[in-house]
Amino acid sequence: MAASTLRKLWLTLEMIRFEHSVFALPFALTGGLLAWRELGFPMEGLGWKLLWIVVCMVSARSAAMAFNRILDADIDARNPRTRGRHLPAGLLSVSFAWGFTFASAGLFLVGARALNALSFRLSPLALAVVLFYSYTKRFTSLSHIVLGFALGIAPSAAWIAMAGSLDPRILWLTAAVTLWTAGFDVIYSCQDHAFDCDAGLHSLPARFGIAKALWLARTMHVAMVAALVALVMAFGLGAAAWTGIAAVVAVLIWEHSLVRANDLSRVNAAFFTANGYVSVLFFLFWSIDIFWNRA
Repeated sequence: MAASTLRKLWLTLEMIRFEHSVFALPFALTGGLLAWRELGFPMEGLGWKLLWIVVCMVSARSAAMAFNRILDADIDARNPRTRGRHLPAGLLSVSFAWGFTFASAGLFLVGARALNALSFRLSPLALAVVLFYSYTKRFTSLSHIVLGFALGIAPSAAWIAMAGSLDPRILWLTAAVTLWTAGFDVIYSCQDHAFDCDAGLHSLPARFGIAKALWLARTMHVAMVAALVALVMAFGLGAAAWTGIAAVVAVLIWEHSLVRANDLSRVNAAFFTANGYVSVLFFLFWSIDIFWNRA
């Protein structure tokens, strides 16, 4: 019994691509560290705060991804690219996936309560945002922006978790993550252009075609960089943060060089590898700047 449950749990983590929590997590941690620096909190207790932020971030994403897989199971079964996913392939039961979703949502609420009162009061709203995305491709081609915002609220939520209040300047980081996520989701969704058109699903590639959608993704990523520049200036960060932006720009240029309207064979490298580098490099340089200026 225990072995069977553990296997199902492992399959569920595989289904939701648990390892991809790394995409937005560094941005959330940056939001928390910026609040810590700006408000002059002591080093004592920082580790526990960051740990609970990680718990909330990972559990909210896990709940959202499992919910998405449940909601899209019928669609995935019809799509040649996704019919091998765990639910349509029968590797997992829907009931187990629902149990995992509720457990993850419950853990998120526990984590929010451990942080502070405002985080806990806002936690149902945060869950509503991240779960709502799964419905959007059924009625709007702006579903990419909704997904972006679902991840983009993480830095602002981390600021609230650290400070118990919100500084409007951190919204620049929310804007940056929203635009970054929306852009790479547009790239990824180009793979399903034909299927989305046939199935009546909404996406920017389905609405404008792959070539124009890729240009929109590039525009979003240019706007993301502009938001990061505004963030550096708003907080008066230094050379390491600027270097971090330069590193992000270099990776984004590489990401977009991997995909063409007539050649989507390297989409996975553009989506998974490049975006992992973006988030990790960003956090590396910005955390150095935050701790250096703090010192």
